[in-house]
Amino acid sequence: MKYLDEFRDPGLAKRLLEEIQRTATRAWTIMEVCGGQTHGLLRHGIDDALRGVVELLHGPGCPVCVTAAESIDQAIELSLRAEVRLATFGDMLRVPGTGESLLMARRRGARVQLVYSPLDAVALAREDPDREVVFLAVGFETTAPATALAVEQAASLGLSNFSVLMAHVRVEPAMAAIAAAAGCRVDGFLAAGHVCTITGYEVYRDFVERYGRPVVVTGFEPVDLLQGILHSVQLLERGQAEVVNAYGRSVAAAGNAAAQGILQRVFRVADRPWRGLGWMPAGGLLLREEFRAWDAVDKFGLSSLDGVEAAEATGCRSGEVMSGRLRPSDCPHFGTGCTPESPLGAPMVSGEGACNAYYRYASVELERSQKSAGGR
Repeated sequence: MKYLDEFRDPGLAKRLLEEIQRTATRAWTIMEVCGGQTHGLLRHGIDDALRGVVELLHGPGCPVCVTAAESIDQAIELSLRAEVRLATFGDMLRVPGTGESLLMARRRGARVQLVYSPLDAVALAREDPDREVVFLAVGFETTAPATALAVEQAASLGLSNFSVLMAHVRVEPAMAAIAAAAGCRVDGFLAAGHVCTITGYEVYRDFVERYGRPVVVTGFEPVDLLQGILHSVQLLERGQAEVVNAYGRSVAAAGNAAAQGILQRVFRVADRPWRGLGWMPAGGLLLREEFRAWDAVDKFGLSSLDGVEAAEATGCRSGEVMSGRLRPSDCPHFGTGCTPESPLGAPMVSGEGACNAYYRYASVELERSQKSAGGR
């Protein structure tokens, strides 16, 4: 009820903005980890309103964007096999591999089926027992439990024609890689609220102690984002590195025990290549040995991704964008050689990508600037 009361208060966002402006004595740099948060910040003009007060850096919080090009290559290879139907989410179609995308491959005969859930892929396997169904599993800890459930269901049904091409990744190792990098400019992090609904926020205690940067768990609405930024600025002004949960209506300290349980039963933590960011220790999930029969890499004899550096397409600077070292609008290809219709890299493809957000809301920001200039 408190949450509803706050969101019915039309002046709350303005008061939070003013409080941030009063509190900050220097221009702190804060990285939001989630792509959904990036879009919210740009859509509602929060980044523009805080310019000169807080610099918002955009992190690697788009699972489509960080899926290694080599994983897309594996998916394309499977989809072109006569006996295989590849099942995946719609936003994976246009993500480039090292040479082409799934959409390009489908135009030359690849069998790619769009699904809304991993369980839809299990249903496809049950309906067509004579064809192999492979689910391309992408996403952070938020979507991984659904993949784990699909694997358990396939195992319980004895579906030998279902398998999973694993590309799930874990958020905290990427944050650690950014914080540990030489020249890191991030003063504090806004953690992804939906990921923390699964993991909880206690998992960030060690991170905060190790890197001396505050982490504030934040939602996606304008008030959520402003509250998260205000908490971050207050901690930074006091010189305190702590974990704060500013998304209490959805996130508990320990997270979701049932979701964690199925993740632990089905998956193991493993090193993983991240597109643009390279080899990420403990950065992904793989199937446990007891579920190896449903591992598409083993089943179809695909090449391992061990040691792959997962570079982005030639000319795309996604690694710099996703580590907060380059604003999308400062990339020389932005809006010219790279657009949503003709993307050079994954961050322009995905609906959660930072480059996509900058392109989508550029006209909104221009309109705001023109109105502001007219008001003066």
